[in-house]
Amino acid sequence: MNLQMKVHPRFHLKPLVVILLAMMGIAFIIAMVRYTSGIGAISDLSNSYPWGFWISFDLFTGVAISSGAFLMAAVVYIFELKEFRPLVRPSVLTGFLGYMMVAIALLVDLGHPERIWYMMIHWNHTSVLLEIGICVMSYLAVLAIEFAPVVFEGLKWQKFAHFIHRFIMPFVILGVVLSTLHQSSLGSLMLIQPYKLHPLWWTPILPILFFVSAISIGLAMIIFESTLSARYFHRGLEIHLLDKLAKATPIVLAVYLVIKFSQLTIAGDLKYLFTSGLMSVLFWTEILISAVTPIVLFSIKRIRQSANGLLLGAVILLFGMILNRFNVSWFGVTHPDPITYLPTFMSSVHYIPSLPEVLVSIGIFSAGILAFGLAVKYLPVFEAEEHDDPES
Repeated sequence: MNLQMKVHPRFHLKPLVVILLAMMGIAFIIAMVRYTSGIGAISDLSNSYPWGFWISFDLFTGVAISSGAFLMAAVVYIFELKEFRPLVRPSVLTGFLGYMMVAIALLVDLGHPERIWYMMIHWNHTSVLLEIGICVMSYLAVLAIEFAPVVFEGLKWQKFAHFIHRFIMPFVILGVVLSTLHQSSLGSLMLIQPYKLHPLWWTPILPILFFVSAISIGLAMIIFESTLSARYFHRGLEIHLLDKLAKATPIVLAVYLVIKFSQLTIAGDLKYLFTSGLMSVLFWTEILISAVTPIVLFSIKRIRQSANGLLLGAVILLFGMILNRFNVSWFGVTHPDPITYLPTFMSSVHYIPSLPEVLVSIGIFSAGILAFGLAVKYLPVFEAEEHDDPES
């Protein structure tokens, strides 16, 4: 008798889910090795390169790509542009997961992850990291509160959802303030390196540049997340809303370019634009990808009203701004030899991210993607899936 095992369709794992789980498992194993054998066992970091791929990608990039949450919350709740309400919940979810990934990455990076909360009781008043840490932890709590009604609605706990909606405005305002502070203070963190960070990026107004660029990144992330989720989850795309966001993006980027090149002119640093070798190449690549190309693309109505055009413009902008964060926190920084104190290019000190470093970041990012998918599947994240909305 030929017996065949039947797998319930509910337990069938799609290939993408299997890949994400595999990446998460690999990252978990590497993290355990790091905790038992030290950071040197899995990374190529050193006294000359205490900050590397993790800080540039997980922290600087992770915080930046989460900026859509405070942006949409401000647009809908503070400026009362209610037409954008369908974009709020997925944006807040993306922001919440983004900050969670940042926190998890820092747990792997820190020497004593169990002491991550110590900064709340042992304050270093002269460190910008204190302000960043407090703001990130506080904003993560605010995002959890903002997203809580979605969870309660998914659990059919309408009374709790109603209760939080009644008092949501103070938390939205607090979230916008906290996000504004730490988006800019990540730039403040680099102000202590006027002689290590290349003049093409170091400036006393770096916090302003970080904040303005975070707005453009937030707009691009909303477009990116909306277009991809519409394809993957087979849902409608709010092109009429994304068109307006894309139309506003060139304005933000133009402001960013004006501030950037005005600062270079006033500081007398225009001479470095074409005379700094690799630094000049990185700078112009960043400018062309992060600002010039998206300005051109999103200025064309046909592209703004096309799902493929929106996705293309958003991806290019995000790649360019991610390069900016890497330039400021890694590529444009001179790392001296800890023995001779000579700059890196005059010594034998080099840094290339190890494979485990990259795999840890991929695993954490995979966890965020999987969590987003599960939330969309089981919770009323998108407007079309909402029921008995207290605000409607």
